[in-house]
Amino acid sequence: MRPYFILACVLLALTGAGAAPGAAPVPRAVTADPQPDHRYPARMAVIHVPSGGVEINGVVYVASGPGPHPAFVLFHGLPGNEKNLDLAQAVRRAGYTVVTVNYRGSWGSPGEYRFAHDLEDARATLAYIRDPKHARDLSLDPSRIAIGGHSLGGWVVAHTLAADPELLGGVMISAADLGATGLRAAEHRAEVVAVMDDNRETLAGVTPESMTDELAANAGGWTYAAAAPALVPRHLLLLTSDDGGAPAAEALARAIRAGGGHHVATRHVATDHGWSDHRIALQALVIRWLATLPATP
Repeated sequence: MRPYFILACVLLALTGAGAAPGAAPVPRAVTADPQPDHRYPARMAVIHVPSGGVEINGVVYVASGPGPHPAFVLFHGLPGNEKNLDLAQAVRRAGYTVVTVNYRGSWGSPGEYRFAHDLEDARATLAYIRDPKHARDLSLDPSRIAIGGHSLGGWVVAHTLAADPELLGGVMISAADLGATGLRAAEHRAEVVAVMDDNRETLAGVTPESMTDELAANAGGWTYAAAAPALVPRHLLLLTSDDGGAPAAEALARAIRAGGGHHVATRHVATDHGWSDHRIALQALVIRWLATLPATP
């Protein structure tokens, strides 16, 4: 009975809306470096992932120790000014090899930016690290992969997790329902265009209008609601903040639970979209949740 009691306490800490962010113990990986392993040291590796006829840029934070390590793939937002690399480092200290990439047409990756390419690039990244040679080179276990994403990256997580049953689970951090944004464009096009214009720094081959049109054309299939049925059996952590995205995330959690899902955890923290004053809390929440994942999908 004891392991189940411990798991229940962890889930309560994750989902308890009334608890203070620092109420649960902060994992050691958040605050302390691991003992160095001189034979198998922690390291960084640059990767180039084939996707859509180009190779997108990526950096892998390889965990110390002989491995193979479980992997955590972290997807950035739109355009990705906050890349959450402090989170990547903390998750690595917790024993995961962490993979980060830049979508096509963003942050120096070749090609033209498209929202559809984000989803394709996510699939390409997973295929890359599941390749036996790449998995061996990066000291990761291709059968033990979880994913996470911030803002637009959370939307990438929702649809990638829904389509890939071999993933252990996913974390959505202050995620944006881009399908709902596309639906809103039908009546509030100028508003959506303005939002896209504010979020296209470093993006190649797009205009605010083309971004809005792509969202509107694909809105139905890109909503959280479209992904919800496939997310019912999946392990999912929804982290929300005071950026207006909480109602959509809560609706997704309700839809999953209504479908019989028992593995969705939610937590709201009173902070901004980038979790600017709750970085330690963010790392702790993600690492505690990762510790609850099953050993296999």
